[in-house]
Amino acid sequence: MVKICGIGAGYVGGPTMAVIALKCPSIEVAVVDISESRISAWNSKKLPFYEPGLEEVVNQCRGKNLLFSSDVEKHVYEADIIFVSVNTPTKIKGIGAGKAADLTYWESAARMIADVSNSDKIVVEKSTVPVRTAEAIGKILSENSKSKGIKYQILSNPEFLSEGTAIQDLLNPDRVLIGGNQDPQGLDAIQKLKDIYAYWVPQDRIITTNLWSAELSKLADNAFLAQRISSINAMSALCEATGAEVSQVSLALGKNTKIGPKFLNASVGFGGSCFQKDIMNLVYICESNGLTQVGNYWKEVIKVNEYQKSRFVHRVVTSMFNTVSGKKIGILGFAFKKDTSDTRKSPAIDVCKGLLGDNACLSIYDPRVTEHQIEKELCMDGVECVNVVGDAYEATRDAHGLCILTEWDEFKTIDYQRVYQNMEKPAFVFDGRNILDVHKLREIGFIVYSIGNPLDQCLININIIN
Repeated sequence: MVKICGIGAGYVGGPTMAVIALKCPSIEVAVVDISESRISAWNSKKLPFYEPGLEEVVNQCRGKNLLFSSDVEKHVYEADIIFVSVNTPTKIKGIGAGKAADLTYWESAARMIADVSNSDKIVVEKSTVPVRTAEAIGKILSENSKSKGIKYQILSNPEFLSEGTAIQDLLNPDRVLIGGNQDPQGLDAIQKLKDIYAYWVPQDRIITTNLWSAELSKLADNAFLAQRISSINAMSALCEATGAEVSQVSLALGKNTKIGPKFLNASVGFGGSCFQKDIMNLVYICESNGLTQVGNYWKEVIKVNEYQKSRFVHRVVTSMFNTVSGKKIGILGFAFKKDTSDTRKSPAIDVCKGLLGDNACLSIYDPRVTEHQIEKELCMDGVECVNVVGDAYEATRDAHGLCILTEWDEFKTIDYQRVYQNMEKPAFVFDGRNILDVHKLREIGFIVYSIGNPLDQCLININIIN
C-alpha cells in the first residue's frame, strides 16, 4: 500500500489530501500539521474553514484511509510520497521585503524530512514557490541525508484551486501539472504521481514538464488572472466617465474567442491569499534577473487593484455629501469572494479601513466570516465604530449607506424595499460587485452607484457641487 503524507492542513493541503483519499481508497493518506488546534478542528464536526463539498468528502474518508494528525515526524517517516503545502508568505523584512517569498516554513519542512526519513521518498511541492526552489530543497535534503544513503526526487505539482470551488476543481480539474527532473529517476517519479491522479483525471489533462516550467507556470497563472481583473477594473473607471456599461463591455470582450469571458467581472478589486503575493514574487524574480521593465509591468496590475479600492471609498465619501463622519454604513460581505470564509487580502478590509479613516460607523454582516476574524483583520483594538451583526437587515437598519463588498447569492434576494424603509434618507447603495438590479433599486428610491455603470443623476449633481 502506498502511503502519502501531506504536510500542512490549510486551504490547499486539507482539501487536496481529502480528495486523493476519496479517489484512491487503496492509498493511505495522512494530513499533518504542527498546529494542534487546526488538527483538532479537522477531526471535529466543524472543520477549520468553510468550503462547499469539503465536509462531505472528509466525512466519507476520515477514519478509513484519511487521518489528521499532529504527529508530523511519524507520518513523514512512514510515507512514500510527501506533499508539502506549507505557507510561503511574502517577506516582511530583509532582502526582497514586500516582494520575495519567505521560504522559512518550506526549509524547515525539508530539514525535518531529511532528519526523520529512513527510506527513499518523493517530495512534492504543492505550495506556490519561486522558480528553482526545488534546487535548493533538493540540496538541503541530499546534504542532510548523505550518511543514510537516501535518495529523494523533488516534483512540482502546483495547485490551481479557487476558494469556493476547490472541491470541484480537484474532482474535475481542467489540468494537473507535474514537473520533475528529466533524467530516468525524475521521469519515474513523475510517472508515479501521474498514476495517482490517473485514478480519476483523464490522461490528456495531466501535463508533465521540467521542474522550472511547473514552478513558473503557477506564478504566471495567477499573474495572468489578476491582470484580467485589473484590466476590466481599469475599464470600469472609464465606463463611469463616459456613460458606457462595463457589463456590456465585458460581454463584448468575452464573446471574442481569443479572450473568453472568465475573470472579466468588474468589482471593487481582487483579494485572496495568492494574486498579490504571487505577482510580487514574480516582480522580485524579474528584478533579480535584471528585468526591471518586466517587473514594472506586473507592478501596475497591483497598483490598479489598489486604485480600484481607494476609488470605491472615494466614491462613497463624495457621494454622501463629502462626509461620512458619524454616519452608519452597512457592509454586506467581508470574505474576499463568495462561498468561502477566507478574508486574506479581502478588498473589504481596505474599504472598511478607508471608511473608518473618514470616521464612519460600520455595521458588518457576512454569512460565513466570524466576528473574531473581522475584528482581527481590522485590528480593532481601540476602534469603537464597528459592529458585527447577524443578518443583512440589522446591518442596514438606520444606515445612511450600504456597501456590497462580497458577491454572496443571498444578497441578491434581500427585500430591498424593507431595507430602504429602515434606512436614513437619502439612502445610498454602493454595489462593489455588480450583483444588484440597479433599475429596481432606483425605483424603490435608492441612490445607486454600481461599478463601471453610468452614474445616477443624483451622484452627478452631488459631484458637481463637491
